[in-house]
Amino acid sequence: MNDRLPQVKAKDVVHVATKLGFRFDRQSGSHAIYYRESDKKRIVIPVHSGRDIKRKTLSGIINDMGIKVEKFKKLL
Repeated sequence: MNDRLPQVKAKDVVHVATKLGFRFDRQSGSHAIYYRESDKKRIVIPVHSGRDIKRKTLSGIINDMGIKVEKFKKLL
């Protein structure tokens, strides 16, 4: 089992978030805030065009989504 995080762009994370039921709430500067009504979870995705999301940041976002790395990879 490979737990290594993939290199992804913000649009990839947004794609997975919407599959999990998160909806765009608002944007504050370069940070897009997504919200899931069912369980009141909120995630913040840094949107910097053309740049990969740092691994530590991605790890935090995946954790905030309430899923494991393997599930994130499958949903990509």
